[in-house]
Amino acid sequence: MRNRTILLAALALLGACHGEQSATNQLANSADRLADAADNWGETASNRIDAAGDKTQGRIAGLDNRMAGIVDPPAVQGWVGRWTGVDGRSLLIAADPGRRPGHYQLTDHYAHSAKGVFDGVAQRDTIVFARPDGEQVLRATDGKATGLDRLAAKTDCLTVRPGEGYCRD
Repeated sequence: MRNRTILLAALALLGACHGEQSATNQLANSADRLADAADNWGETASNRIDAAGDKTQGRIAGLDNRMAGIVDPPAVQGWVGRWTGVDGRSLLIAADPGRRPGHYQLTDHYAHSAKGVFDGVAQRDTIVFARPDGEQVLRATDGKATGLDRLAAKTDCLTVRPGEGYCRD
């Protein structure tokens, strides 16, 4: 009888352990399923964020292209190149490749011993830039508007102010 009681007790313990094992396994399986669902949700959210970012970048590029004609009017785009003043003065206008449309790099020899490279920004039909002598505005004119007798007969010119202008030859 004693052996039988021991056997029954051992079977009961095994059954209890098996029940605990089964509950533990069920809990672990549920945790795994929950982790898998969270991973799937995270991957789906990440893919949606990436797609939205791509769509936004595309929209920005399209807007840049549409705005280029407004910010950087065709007249100002046509100013790129070398312009000649009087007494060795010159102006070289280049599109600034590191920036958005409407930005220019001006290499300006504007006085006897004054020259430099300046950043310019298109504003309507002008280019605005700053030099050590202050903010300047470059606009299209003819030679007469430059105020310089030697340029008076020219027709394709840019003027900063009367007495400072550059023309195409």
